[in-house]
Amino acid sequence: MSNQLKEELVRRLTEAKWVEDGGNPMLIISVGGDGTMLEAFHRYVHHVARVAFVGVHTGRLGFYADWRPEELDLLVTSITKGSVDEQGVMDIVAYPLLEVTVVHGQGQRSRHLALNECTVKTTEGSLVMNLEVNEDHFETFRGDGLCISTPSGSTAYNKSLGGAIVHPSLASIQITEMASINNRVYRTIGSPLILPAHHTCLLKPQNDVAYQVTIDHLSLIEKHVEYIRLKVAKERIRFARFRPFPFWKRVRESFID
Repeated sequence: MSNQLKEELVRRLTEAKWVEDGGNPMLIISVGGDGTMLEAFHRYVHHVARVAFVGVHTGRLGFYADWRPEELDLLVTSITKGSVDEQGVMDIVAYPLLEVTVVHGQGQRSRHLALNECTVKTTEGSLVMNLEVNEDHFETFRGDGLCISTPSGSTAYNKSLGGAIVHPSLASIQITEMASINNRVYRTIGSPLILPAHHTCLLKPQNDVAYQVTIDHLSLIEKHVEYIRLKVAKERIRFARFRPFPFWKRVRESFID
């Protein structure tokens, strides 16, 4: 169904004189579910400052998809006639992203952007890491792992771990524990932490093991890690909005109705 819908959408937009340009896009249309949107985001992450995304969902209502297949005519009309004003600017809403920097010995580092979340686990045994907030030691975490989410990703894996749902207009990140070890010897806060945009979290390993670090749906194996730095990214993801779709309505329809 997704492929047929995509072909039909391309045909109609081509007839409306829109040009398909994967190398230099202005608008990226994702047809599928939230997973498809995540794939689209990471495919075009280097263009994130200037592109806008819009989603058509072919399954259950997603948090990143505003449109249903039966609304294709209305979407095409909105894109071709209602999406651009006299200055050529679409109606845009921007959401925070998570910046993840993995630093190895000798200053080697890799930087990633996450739309939903980053998780940190070990490939063997329990995760043992010092957690610092703004370079001050907060706690030593022991447990299965940690999930660090964006506000828009707070309804994904973070929610299943008992984290809070955060409105995506709030520039913040959330740190949620996975099965922490708490007894008379070891202690963690046991509650999710929500950090504002001007705060930084550092995770410093307490043993030299390999770590499994996920960036949304992407999985990395990192060795000889000195620390992992997490904060609100300077970049933001931009969504083209052609009609109102309040966040709390999405939450209600996804989890309650």
